Amino acid sequence: MVLSGVIRRDLRWLLLALNALPATAAGLLLPTALASAVDMALAGRLDAGTVWWLVGLAGVEVLGDAIGVVLAAAITARGAAWLRHRLTAHLLALGHPARFEAGDAVSRLTGDSAIAGGVAVLAVNLGISVVTAAGAITALALLDWRLAVVFLLSVPLAALLVRSHLRLTAADVATYQEVSGELSARLVDAVGGLRTIAASGRADQEAERVLRPLPRLTAAGVGMWRTQARMIWRAGLLLPLVELAVLTAAGFGVVAGRLSVGDVLATLGYVALGMTVVGQTALLTALQRARASGRRLQEVLETPLPRSEPPASTTTGEIVLTGVTVPDALHDVDLTVAAGTFVAVVGRSGSGKSALASVIGGLTRPSSGDVRRGGSVGYAFERPALVGTTVADAVRYGTEPHRTDVEAACRAAQVHDVVVRLPQGYDTPMAAAPMSGGEAQRLGLARAFVRDPAILVLDDATASLDMVTESTVERAVESALPGRTRVVVTHRAATARRADVVVWLDDGRVRAVGPHSDLWHDDDYRAVFG
Repeated sequence: MVLSGVIRRDLRWLLLALNALPATAAGLLLPTALASAVDMALAGRLDAGTVWWLVGLAGVEVLGDAIGVVLAAAITARGAAWLRHRLTAHLLALGHPARFEAGDAVSRLTGDSAIAGGVAVLAVNLGISVVTAAGAITALALLDWRLAVVFLLSVPLAALLVRSHLRLTAADVATYQEVSGELSARLVDAVGGLRTIAASGRADQEAERVLRPLPRLTAAGVGMWRTQARMIWRAGLLLPLVELAVLTAAGFGVVAGRLSVGDVLATLGYVALGMTVVGQTALLTALQRARASGRRLQEVLETPLPRSEPPASTTTGEIVLTGVTVPDALHDVDLTVAAGTFVAVVGRSGSGKSALASVIGGLTRPSSGDVRRGGSVGYAFERPALVGTTVADAVRYGTEPHRTDVEAACRAAQVHDVVVRLPQGYDTPMAAAPMSGGEAQRLGLARAFVRDPAILVLDDATASLDMVTESTVERAVESALPGRTRVVVTHRAATARRADVVVWLDDGRVRAVGPHSDLWHDDDYRAVFG
């Protein structure tokens, strides 16, 4: 389980526990030391040793608490970092399409990882509370066994309170974490479409959509804090009742001569220490939150990774699809593309063009059917995500080509002249390199070219280019990557005309495969291009 992994991986929680031992011991000895000081004062004596002992115990407790705060912060930070590293690696390995919405994934990476990363500290603190309570009961027994017996009568009720709190909090905490993730997912989705929202004048409606889960979040939060408040007032009632019962027993001890006035004061201190676990309402709630966060992280980590494809048995550049089906996109597609062929994929909006390109490029795994491709794949998108610190990093992303290769790829994509005009050329930070849609597309093309792929998949990757620039890019590709298989999703008849073969998709099925000139005689085919 995730939480146990956090505890096992970083054993510095043992240092936290070892540091807590002297501080806990000092805290348990403090009531007795205070009792001795009170008895000394009532007797009219001044014993410097007793005073220094009292001061020393207080100092050890304060120093131990200070060191504990630093250790706890470091352990929590390391635990959260480790969880984020694991979660990020697994989310990326799950590939495309994403199994978890972006906002929900961010919520798990940030909030849930931070909460679950502190589970070792929570466990140590809870353990310290239990040890403190056990030590307090032992100290009461040493003072007078009758005091311990009276106190122990309250233990079953205290245990029932703790168990009830954990049980009642569990559902609300889990709901709170889940709805927080849903809100994050909706917010990220809205932020990504700010321009569209502003242009359509639907800001109010979008805000309402994003905040729609808020009542559920409020209900879970109110339920959680109501349960905590109930625990607090019940514990607040239990503590004085136990103190009254134990003090009554202590009073009989004073009358009988078994206890001094200072011992009565010590008794009060040990009763408070013995009820430590019941008073740790916030700690118990935090433990439940860590468990809920751990379950959310475990859900991601237990999502099986896609099976690795066996090595292609086709010739370099060849693509063979047999009975490929992608739910709501492709239906029983059979397609063979010979090596070195320029293929144009056309069809009406929603016909499955991008899904077919995604399957050919290996980004989407079909629910059924077989996909074989010979060699590596270079992929360019209509809206490329340019990842990297600098422009050169964005082009070489995922590869380690020489700088001259990066520049050659940019020349082939007709974007070199744009890059060299930037303030620092290829070393310009991406954040300081404003680019139009067409320029960004050409950088995406350069990123695909620099991989020197056997198969090049362009998913509407030239949609923002004018026809002259697109034609120039195609000639540059033929020159830079001769003999490569090209699969181009397009809406332009001119592009389809230049292709060796056209794959015409209709409602997720291959309606026809052939040269553009042959298909052009079909009225439905001409209608695809408007």
